[in-house]
Amino acid sequence: MEPFENFTGRVAPLDRANVDTDAIIPKQFLKSIKRTGFGPYLFDELRYLDRGEPEMDCTHRPLNPEFVLNDPRYQGASILLARENFGCGSSREHAPWALADYGFRVIIAPSFADIFYNNCFKNGLLPIVLPAETVDRLFASAHGAEALRISVDLPGQVLTLETGECIPFELDAGNKRRLVEGLDDIGLTLQQADAIRAYETRRRREAPWLFLTPDQ
Repeated sequence: MEPFENFTGRVAPLDRANVDTDAIIPKQFLKSIKRTGFGPYLFDELRYLDRGEPEMDCTHRPLNPEFVLNDPRYQGASILLARENFGCGSSREHAPWALADYGFRVIIAPSFADIFYNNCFKNGLLPIVLPAETVDRLFASAHGAEALRISVDLPGQVLTLETGECIPFELDAGNKRRLVEGLDDIGLTLQQADAIRAYETRRRREAPWLFLTPDQ
């Protein structure tokens, strides 16, 4: 997993509450575990006017002109602004995969479903919880003639608007470390590789019968 770097990005305002993981990436796309290739199908049922299927060429599919990601103002957005309870529904990890593959790095909402929230940190996404009134103000700005741009400072835990306004956000130290150092679950485990090897060596000495093969 790549370390999270500070950046300035365009904001796409998804003005819906309770967006579930089946809306983020519909069930028919859950056949692959490669973590990549899901971006074209992100929000598939909202984004297109036809039904999407795995490995479908999306370049000529009819777009829903009312959906935010199809608005020219928000092309190339890397920050998703959402409403409460984002990521509810099933626990599919494909949801953060699809968001990251599309190009989103940050999701801002008043609240997230717990499993989705934790899955974001495992896949390089930064979910930021802000008060509902702050999110309301950001939505008002994001719906302007031009896309709102926000600078994200993860180490400093602050968002900076183009007006110069700074918005601090809270983040668990462990999750922050995951993103800053680019550590998924495997990466975190490998940091304890020496301790794991020492434990295995000790166990082989203390209980050698546990390591016998069937022919021994």
